[in-house]
Amino acid sequence: MNKVIAGLLISVFSLAATACTPTQEGAAIGAGSGALIGTAIDGGGLGGALLGGAIGAGAGALVGRAVENQPGKCYYRDRYGREYVDDCPR
Repeated sequence: MNKVIAGLLISVFSLAATACTPTQEGAAIGAGSGALIGTAIDGGGLGGALLGGAIGAGAGALVGRAVENQPGKCYYRDRYGREYVDDCPR
């Protein structure tokens, strides 16, 4: 039963990551992978899944942020919440 729940969690995180920034994608994929690994290590316990998910989300966000950064570019957000990248002002 726990394997089914873990599989569903990974599916949900994968679908949620389709319209995200690289940082958000990394966090979602890391959380899903970490939860699956934590469940396997803990022998199906919820504690391992939660701890693995939290660690995976943090690590995935860091990796995603490193991929997202572009030298010489600035990130802007307009009043509607849309994000875009442009050259930094001099």
